[in-house]
Amino acid sequence: MKEKLIINKKSLKGEDGYKTFSIRIKDETVANLDKLATETNRSRNELINILLDYAIENSEVK
Repeated sequence: MKEKLIINKKSLKGEDGYKTFSIRIKDETVANLDKLATETNRSRNELINILLDYAIENSEVK
């Protein structure tokens, strides 16, 4: 008797602690992100997360 091939269910998107959504960004901002990405060998996505985390942690509401 042949053994069955077991295929585990794939996790649904978003279950890794990340969410995907779209935003509009100025061309100049994209160019600056791309330059920074090249200089740091990081992806645009990684940089956006770093920059957003920093901005949130260093924001104050008055």
